[in-house]
Amino acid sequence: MGAWVAQTLKHRRVRSPLCLPQRWIAQAWRMSELWSTMSGTIWGGENLTQIVESPLGGLSCRNRSSVGGDDDLTGLKTTPSSPRVERTLREFRRHAPVEEASTPPSAWYTDAEFADFEIDRVFGRCWQAVGHIKQMEEPGSFFTGRVGKTRYVVCKDGEGQIRAFHNVCRHHAAAVASGSGCTHSFVCPYHGWTYGLDGRLQKASRLAGIRNFSARENGLVPIRTATWGPFVLISLAESKASEASSDVEEGWLGSAGPTLSSAGIDSTMQHVATREYVIKCNWKVYCDNYLDGGYHVPHAHSSLAACLDLPSYSTSLLERVSIQSCGAAKESGLVRVGNVATYAFVYPNFMINRYGPWMDTNLVIPISMSECRVIFDWFLEPSLVHDKEFIDSSIADSEVVQKEDIILCEDVQNGLSSPAYDVGRYAPRVEQAMHHFHCLIYDDLSAGMIS
Repeated sequence: MGAWVAQTLKHRRVRSPLCLPQRWIAQAWRMSELWSTMSGTIWGGENLTQIVESPLGGLSCRNRSSVGGDDDLTGLKTTPSSPRVERTLREFRRHAPVEEASTPPSAWYTDAEFADFEIDRVFGRCWQAVGHIKQMEEPGSFFTGRVGKTRYVVCKDGEGQIRAFHNVCRHHAAAVASGSGCTHSFVCPYHGWTYGLDGRLQKASRLAGIRNFSARENGLVPIRTATWGPFVLISLAESKASEASSDVEEGWLGSAGPTLSSAGIDSTMQHVATREYVIKCNWKVYCDNYLDGGYHVPHAHSSLAACLDLPSYSTSLLERVSIQSCGAAKESGLVRVGNVATYAFVYPNFMINRYGPWMDTNLVIPISMSECRVIFDWFLEPSLVHDKEFIDSSIADSEVVQKEDIILCEDVQNGLSSPAYDVGRYAPRVEQAMHHFHCLIYDDLSAGMIS
């Protein structure tokens, strides 16, 4: 099919498919659809500009290094569902009980078109944990990041209010901030447009002669922000006129808030360390590994398994949160582990682990179809924050487990591409939280379908 398009372009002496007469474009599109049905690919050949239908019914182009390759999800536009995505989604039997259900098909983890559709529907419509209040201690403190494909900057203004904005200059779309730090204003590195910590445009030079321009209407675009316990949250969903803190808790945690608070997840914990890992697996693979009810622990984490009373492992399912807990082995005697460990998963990508004097969090950020970034933050009870030896040894033990998980997750991602695997089964007594996670994804994606 790629050769046919190339010959057509050569024959017509045009540089782009958009220069073709509409009947040629329509014919090419129909033939590519037929070819994709027959062979499972669309317009084979490398570095070919792919013609795709836009949501508005016209035609647009985007470059792909190879069909079915890894797109950078952070740069994708909102994508309507296609028949193939709908078929892939509905291969998962959403309403089957866990005892009868199969896991989602491997295409949920390996198909670039599915990933395109997923990124907005899962990450763009709910409250997300993006940081912690210790990052916001001083006026002018800020940090940056992404939710799905949206860049954001969170800051503390001069009045002590935590604010969030789309991290994009209103002039020509460059990022106005990077990394984290402390500042009095955000200065775009491209043309110097300057914004206050309240988002207002303060300076835009060399605009002599411009018409119909208002600085007030060209400030940074705000994003809703809130805090719960020690965590900073943002929401990309449409703004509501007013939203009480109880509404934020309900939207983010459902009925799990009091349970998490009683487990010691609160703002008294002191932040002591951050680590970041880039892992070569789909973000859901990493979440699945976390949600298997400790199934893999005795096989993959011998040092951790020795500290836990694995027969006591239990799982509770709430609206958008699952809570796994496990007692400590009586003979472990480790201060780091304590008497009980609580592992809370807040849909879609945030993990809170509370054990002994420690709390750590894992934020899982999709990078591409087969790669994710995991940000670890460690928090400690105030009485131990100056015990450097204890902190270093505890984090070293934690990193051993993390490295073991990375090996597992990257191996699973490779296996998901095998022709020998499509779906698996759940271990019903331990993998309820994983099944719950998959059902929530299904609900978000099916609600956003455009047939």
